[in-house]
Amino acid sequence: MKNHSFTQSYPSAKMKDSHSSIFQKPLTYVSLIVLGMGVGVAGTIAYSYPYFFSEKTETLAPSTSTEIPKEWASLPPLSSENFVTDVVKKVGPAVVRIDASRTVKSEVPPMFEDPFFRRFFGSQIPNIPDQEIQRGTGSGFILSQDGKIITNAHVVEGTQEVTVTLKDGRTFTGKVLGTDSITDVAVIDIEADNLPTIKVGNSDNLNVGEWAIAIGNPLGLDNTVTTGIISATGRRSSQVGIGDKRVNFIQTDAAINPGNSGGPLLNARGEVIGVNTAIIRNAQGIGFSIPINKAQGIAEQLIAKGQVDHPYLGIQMIEVTPEIQQKLQEMEDLTVNVDSGILIVKVVPNSPAAASGLKAGDIIQSIQQTPVTTPTEVQTAVEKVNVGAVLPLEVERNGTLLTLNVKVGVLPN
Repeated sequence: MKNHSFTQSYPSAKMKDSHSSIFQKPLTYVSLIVLGMGVGVAGTIAYSYPYFFSEKTETLAPSTSTEIPKEWASLPPLSSENFVTDVVKKVGPAVVRIDASRTVKSEVPPMFEDPFFRRFFGSQIPNIPDQEIQRGTGSGFILSQDGKIITNAHVVEGTQEVTVTLKDGRTFTGKVLGTDSITDVAVIDIEADNLPTIKVGNSDNLNVGEWAIAIGNPLGLDNTVTTGIISATGRRSSQVGIGDKRVNFIQTDAAINPGNSGGPLLNARGEVIGVNTAIIRNAQGIGFSIPINKAQGIAEQLIAKGQVDHPYLGIQMIEVTPEIQQKLQEMEDLTVNVDSGILIVKVVPNSPAAASGLKAGDIIQSIQQTPVTTPTEVQTAVEKVNVGAVLPLEVERNGTLLTLNVKVGVLPN
């Protein structure tokens, strides 16, 4: 029997060298390719971003420089809040929503009550209800911690009670203490204590161009804030289109819409400077507010006695211009010999003016020895005195200067 031995055979040295060369060549080629790619990428980075390899960027630590460009140095720092935000936070809780309803009687045309029409056209005659309930929403602001609220007279017109809603959601029944249609100011009282209040500013020191902020409930959108500037001051009621009011309005371009009526107009310090009250239809950026000095004086009288006694002379007047003079001369009733001044067109019978001897055709020159040149100046001079005071008026009558003393009366309702 043959003996088989199993031995492990190893490749010779020549075979090892042959195998190594076969694997080393491809690895060398791959290494050269990778190295070339690395050099290419590094060169591209160095060419495109040279500052990566500059001495100034030896480390990758973030820059701690706080240097600000000169053109930005004067700007205020960025903040999530501004003065408007501060004003709203401070004043907002004192602005309220007022919901009022009134019963209005419907006037049926007499012809609809005629038996003849009802006999022949009864089925076609509309059924008009005897009365209807009108509802409206306005704004107001709390003047005192015990619940005195200022708003517009037209917001609460025709009602003695309203619903007052605070910003925090509390609701109260408000009693109307008094209204004054001549200035469109009203005061409401709610039974509450320690209420947030608004700070009163000075509307006599307003400057055109200063900031104005309006807060209210326009179109039922509660707690709406709009901003703008004071566009003008001393706007006469005749310029605004409501000639029956005795107010020289503040004009602002802060958006004022239906529902803003009675809300506050504020300055940049959060002080109330006016009561938002009117807009001109189809106009943009034109709203009007009652100066707070005027509104507060009216409110104090309404709180004290429920009504306001307005000084009254009883004259109708017009500013004389060459055009007016010509038209008056074409009329046989009046003859005007001057081309400027304030002409008394009519004296109301049984009025203080009539009792003092003023006549149509008189031209007012001065009041209390102060020259006046416009009807507004006359009205302002009268408003400054109390009922019962005596006003000396200097008038020109047929070329002669006369001084007549007029005892101021109360404007009839």
